[in-house]
Amino acid sequence: MGATLDILKDFSPVSHAEWLEKVEKDLKGKPFDKALIKKTYEGIDIQPMYFQHDLEGLAYVDTQPGEPPYLRGCSASGSVVNPWRVAQEITIADPEEFNRAAAFDLGRGQTCLNIVLDEAGKNGLDPETAESTQTGNGGLSLASLGDARIAFKNIDLTAQECRLAAGPSAIAAMALLVAYLLEEEKKIEDLHGCVAADPLGTLARTGSLPLSLQSAYAHMAALTRWAAAKAPRLRTIGIDVSTYQESGGNAVQDIAYALATGAEYMRAMGAQGLDADTVASRIAFEFAIGADFFMEIAKFRAARLCWCQVVEAFGGSAEAAAMHIHARTSRWNKTVVDPWVNMLRVSTEAFSGIAGGVDSMHVGPFDEIFREPNEFSRRIARNVHIVLREEAHFDKVVDPAGGCWYVEQLSSQLADKAWAMFQQIEGQGGMFKALSAKGPQTEVAVVAAKRAKNIATRTDRFVGTSMYPNLQEQKQVIEPSDHAAFQETRRHSLTSLKKGRNIAAFDSALAVLCKHIDGTDEALMEAAIAAARAGATLGEIFGHAATGSKEAPQVEKLAVHRGAESFERIRQATEAYAQQHGSVPKIFLANMGPIPQHKARADFSTAFFNVAALETMANTGFSTVAEAAEAALASDARAMVICSTDATYPDLVPELASKVKAAQPGMMVILAGYPKDHLENFRAAGVDEFLHMRANALELLTTVQKHLEVIA
Repeated sequence: MGATLDILKDFSPVSHAEWLEKVEKDLKGKPFDKALIKKTYEGIDIQPMYFQHDLEGLAYVDTQPGEPPYLRGCSASGSVVNPWRVAQEITIADPEEFNRAAAFDLGRGQTCLNIVLDEAGKNGLDPETAESTQTGNGGLSLASLGDARIAFKNIDLTAQECRLAAGPSAIAAMALLVAYLLEEEKKIEDLHGCVAADPLGTLARTGSLPLSLQSAYAHMAALTRWAAAKAPRLRTIGIDVSTYQESGGNAVQDIAYALATGAEYMRAMGAQGLDADTVASRIAFEFAIGADFFMEIAKFRAARLCWCQVVEAFGGSAEAAAMHIHARTSRWNKTVVDPWVNMLRVSTEAFSGIAGGVDSMHVGPFDEIFREPNEFSRRIARNVHIVLREEAHFDKVVDPAGGCWYVEQLSSQLADKAWAMFQQIEGQGGMFKALSAKGPQTEVAVVAAKRAKNIATRTDRFVGTSMYPNLQEQKQVIEPSDHAAFQETRRHSLTSLKKGRNIAAFDSALAVLCKHIDGTDEALMEAAIAAARAGATLGEIFGHAATGSKEAPQVEKLAVHRGAESFERIRQATEAYAQQHGSVPKIFLANMGPIPQHKARADFSTAFFNVAALETMANTGFSTVAEAAEAALASDARAMVICSTDATYPDLVPELASKVKAAQPGMMVILAGYPKDHLENFRAAGVDEFLHMRANALELLTTVQKHLEVIA
């Protein structure tokens, strides 16, 4: 047998200088920066390779998991002892159906009950006072203790973590949950998880609040004090920055806005007399996980690093500075077209979240953006967690990205940039003033515009939507929700409840609640719980707790959208045309020469127009211009694409384009390619558009659709 290979002994080391010299030689004069360095939306240059010297100067490199500044995670054991919680959102509106789904999912791998309120509940409204589009929209319609009895029947809310993002105030929703727990004789101190209020997050997403910011902060302080005394493992302050990512923002902005919102809440609670440790230990952060795999891993690590410094600046302890992160896979990059690809997208995003050290996570079902997820889609999403734990063994590794030169350097760069942006916001007076002055909105819009440009040119791609479409795709059934009918059912339910309550006890409970509307201590929360037990609805508790609230703030809301929407619209327009007319207009391929000469560009052209659900008329090629022109004119097509090579175009294009235009002026002539030296001559001969890799696909497809009268 031969000698065993020893890579350290048998290969001489190569220095960074030697590597760089060899790379520059291989580039043959091309600039290193332009050829090999990737520019990110965060303004960070991604190097083609990273080396050990990239760790030099990084102060946290030798820190351990569970130690400040927590870049490597807030627990020394990571997910080995306490794996991330499987916190799938259950957004079913009807309490009875919610109960069935929650019980089913909790018995099949879900480890955290993640309750999402409908728009009415988040705004403190009952079904009878909310708009029909708010009732049941986006989550559970929870308006009374009776609803809680149905929604949580046979579910022990203290047996696992519970999450409930309540909007700008959590007083009313929390009162219903606690009233139910007391009725079930459960111990309040066993309740753990997060029932949180996030007024600034709500303001950024919706543009307005149903109560003043002062009242929202008073409610936050009262609930936090109550939880500190009665439910010490419950977090009551939420900071959800997913809105910024889902409006097209970048990772630096995610971190900076989270820090700025956290600092604002720390100050506001400090003004209410709460100490830094009490406040910081009650905060739960929520981020959306984007598609940039390593950037997202670094984002969570950098966020913990920065937040530790914020809490320290407020005088908080190292223990309180440990950042609690819930994450959800982003909706921004999900598609309605070929939605099965969403399953792949959420898998890599979940991978990033776990490697980044999140505490709990929601993996979005592939259909969550266009319908209420069903049992199948919920199961597939839930199983992403289980596969990553049971088969990929991410619960066996602490800080999986630790020591990776690339991720360590990226984490440091993100932290530096986010901290600088955070300081700018603080210099403007804090997050609320920044939102009021449209600062974050403008900054996010700038990044979103860059993304939109790259999406239009297909520099950034959506597989199955802007690239590689499947025209034989079987459309998913989208069952529209009848909000008006659901609201009527909910109104009837509330009417029955109100008829059965003890009026004297109800009036007495609300009178006590009104006495504490200006309070920021436990008494306000206790009064709200008593009102819920006396039959008060969520809307009644919220309305009385917010009585006297003035000057509810308004700002310009973030432009939440999905990146693929523009391409989805052009495809949907063609499909609507086909449904109305029975077919779609065809585009003739003027393939010149033998198959090897035209095939590459013919295939590219077909795939390009398929993105808009437009079809091409293929052929094996024409040997003469006259044959091609005759076939094009006989095809009844109103657009044609000339496909051949740059070398043959000077002899083919002028004659072919002019012949076709002379016989049929309304024919759109497109050339597959972009021969720079002949553009003017070809345009003069009748070429209208040029189809090539760098073309603005969105603009060109829209232009073709207009010419074909698919759209006006």
